[in-house]
Amino acid sequence: MTAIKHALQRDIFTPNDERLLSIVNVCKAGKKKKNCFLCATVTTERPVQVKVVKVKKSDKGDFYKRQMAWELRDLTEVDAKDANKDNPEFDLHFEKVYRWVASSTAEKNSFISCIWKLNQRYLRKKLEFVNVSPQLLEELPKAEESVPSGESQSVAGGDEDALDDYQELNTREEQDIESMMEVCEYAISNAEAFAEKLSRELQVLDGANIQSIMASEKQVNILMQLLDQALSEVDNIEGKLLSYEEMLQSVKEQMDQISQSNRLIQISNTNNDKLLDEIQFLVNYMDLSKGHIKALKEGDLSSPKGIEACINASEALSQCMNVALKPGHDKLLAVKQQQRLFSDLKDTFARRLTNHLNNVFVYQFNHFSHFKMTIPQFYRSSCLSLPGHDQSNTLAQHTAELTLPKHSPLHRDLLRYAKLMEWLKNTQRDKYEGLSRTYVDYMTRLYEREIKDFFEVAKIKMAGTSKDGKGKFATLPRKESALKQETESLHGSSGKLTGSTSSLNKLAVTSSNSKRSQSSSLLDMGNMSASDLDVADRTRFDKIFEQVLSELEPLCLAEQDFISKFFKLQQHSTPAQGENVDDADGIVHSRPPSEHRISMSEKDMVRLMMNKIFQNIEMELNSLIALGDKIDSFNSLYMLVKISHHVWTAENVDPASYLSTTLGNVLVTVKRNFDKCISGQIRQMEEVKISKKSKVGILQFVTGFEEFAKLAEAIFRNTERRGDLDKAYIKLIRAVFNNVEKVANESQKTPRDVVMMENFHHIFSTLSSLKISCLETERKEAKQQYTEHLQSYVINSLGQPLEKLNHFFEGVEARVAQGVREEEVSYQLAFNKQELRKVIKEYPGKEVKKGLDNLYKKVDKHLCDEESLLQVVWHSMQDEFIRQYKHFEGLINRCYPGSGITMEFTIQDMLEYFSSIAQSH
Repeated sequence: MTAIKHALQRDIFTPNDERLLSIVNVCKAGKKKKNCFLCATVTTERPVQVKVVKVKKSDKGDFYKRQMAWELRDLTEVDAKDANKDNPEFDLHFEKVYRWVASSTAEKNSFISCIWKLNQRYLRKKLEFVNVSPQLLEELPKAEESVPSGESQSVAGGDEDALDDYQELNTREEQDIESMMEVCEYAISNAEAFAEKLSRELQVLDGANIQSIMASEKQVNILMQLLDQALSEVDNIEGKLLSYEEMLQSVKEQMDQISQSNRLIQISNTNNDKLLDEIQFLVNYMDLSKGHIKALKEGDLSSPKGIEACINASEALSQCMNVALKPGHDKLLAVKQQQRLFSDLKDTFARRLTNHLNNVFVYQFNHFSHFKMTIPQFYRSSCLSLPGHDQSNTLAQHTAELTLPKHSPLHRDLLRYAKLMEWLKNTQRDKYEGLSRTYVDYMTRLYEREIKDFFEVAKIKMAGTSKDGKGKFATLPRKESALKQETESLHGSSGKLTGSTSSLNKLAVTSSNSKRSQSSSLLDMGNMSASDLDVADRTRFDKIFEQVLSELEPLCLAEQDFISKFFKLQQHSTPAQGENVDDADGIVHSRPPSEHRISMSEKDMVRLMMNKIFQNIEMELNSLIALGDKIDSFNSLYMLVKISHHVWTAENVDPASYLSTTLGNVLVTVKRNFDKCISGQIRQMEEVKISKKSKVGILQFVTGFEEFAKLAEAIFRNTERRGDLDKAYIKLIRAVFNNVEKVANESQKTPRDVVMMENFHHIFSTLSSLKISCLETERKEAKQQYTEHLQSYVINSLGQPLEKLNHFFEGVEARVAQGVREEEVSYQLAFNKQELRKVIKEYPGKEVKKGLDNLYKKVDKHLCDEESLLQVVWHSMQDEFIRQYKHFEGLINRCYPGSGITMEFTIQDMLEYFSSIAQSH
């Protein structure tokens, strides 16, 4: 083992600056015997690194190689298997468990002891030794092995003392020894003589050292005398310090007495300052000036100066009442008296303010109601220019022009009290809510009359009545008496309206029916001229409807803005709980949860007040929409665009406003009417009936779709409801396609191909001119249908103009198909040259022209005049006839070569026939 240890140290560890301390011969447990060595090593350089190295003998020679190494600090447990019995097995727990069997128990124990010593010396980590004898972990084993040659001391078994004593020679020491050995040439041959010489030289050096020490004894005595003198001086200084300390002690006592006195004075001054601060706090924050008290008791609430004085006084009173008193202040008699005074002033001023605002509400309501006029009076004032009140915004003047009166003067007068309303809201909630209810009650009655009259006038204007009494009704002789009677009832009475909404609706519908005989539809529009469509009526309806919405929008927004400002309610939606918001100064802060709940309740309060005040707007709008839909179902197109635009505008101003909510509800109704209009057009297409005795021509719903598309494109151009129109287009065009095919199949007078060709040509022309992007697929389909049915009609109508010649050549083609060569067909008895000449002679040019002339007359009877497709069809027939002619010529040249047989007429003759027939007709 010593030789192996020496070899390992020399060959493996010395080149790596490592020292081998312990070695054990092992093999893996449970496997085939493959011996290797586990070595415990340390590095010679600092910091020292301790490793366990696995060394294995090479298979190709007698040298050893380093196979694996583990850091000792990675070792967590050493398991010796049995502490009482000799057992060569042991386990080392690194990142995984390695099981070993040593060649002997002594080697195992020596290696484990070395591991323990190295851990104690260099690492001192918590390393567990399991099943290891305690004696093994306390002292080194007795059996020691010598270090390999070249080492200065034995380190076998991991002896810690040997590790401490061992020290390598440095370079200088090695040089000194070498120089000494060179002086003494016999040092190697005679070691004893060399040792004696070294001993004699050492004795000489010791003697020199002793003499040097004895020579320095005198200096030592002098040093001791100086130290004695220094000690005496120290004693003198200590005496003086003691005397100074006694004097300072008396001064300290005097200063303590002065400090105690100053502390008491300071406490007294502090108490006086605090008392003065408390008094000043109560005087400054709980004292209301006489001017404020007078304003609260007797201030004029009708003049601007008086209102401003009351506002300042109320704010000062709120500040005094909301002062955060400190503990104990409420027990002071003066504080209680002030609080009682503030409470009395608050109640007195709140009562005065409530009574005054109630009177203002009543006055303003009576003031606006004084100028209330009925619908007959509106038109009388507009027709006869009767003098009225000087007020420029009276209901009569506004409604004659279909405008709503503005309440900005009322809002302007009341907004002066907005801060006082905020004070009342924060101090007297019950009085504040009572004023809110009073305002809502008065304004509900006022707006109800104004809006009702406004919509009555809008319905009359929508029905066609103008200022001069002449409108669309003037052109209806059949209903002239009814109109005259209705107009007289409107103008003849100075009291209430004699005609109800229902009578207006009936009158409007009756007049509309008289002019069109039924509601506008895709069916009847096909038979109307541009004047019959009465574009002026629709344009007037569009303007009236837009004017109604334009009047309602500022009215509702102004009223909601006023309610929010006057009653100090949250108008806009508030952020969610804990969300950061910007205040008026731009400072970002977090809104507390309680403020969020208050804002939400105030927002609901605004909505409830607006719903109460304008409770009849939605009903009147729905009634107006129903009337417009009865007059003309296509009015729903105008209404859908207008309502959508105003909903979008209102949502941009305030998504939660009453106006946006109401218009959104009305938009649902308008969209439903629009869908009903489209469904009605489709249903009327499906119910169409055609005459059995006349040709079909262009179907009514096809031209009707063209008119609808032109109207819709003008209305929906660049609007946000374009998507709804595109969906309606898809439904309508598919219905048109299906019903054109249905009518074509049912037609008895006109061929199916003609019906399909003419109507799909008209549809294709319409879609091409309008350039509707969503119908591009349908446009291509219409073109395809037109082309296919044109070709089919040409082939079926032209047929076989040279019938016998056709039959002859069909036989020729049949023989060729059966395998007869083309140049041998002329040898067939039935298809020889004589037979061919006989058939060709039966079709001279005159007969061909006569047949073509009859064909032209037949085609002319089938086609209608609206589409002007006769020349297109005739040209297609010409091309088809020429194709057949060339086919016959080709067969003659291939099957009867060199025979000199030709047709009785040429292609040029055919072109002249077709041209002359077309010109003659």
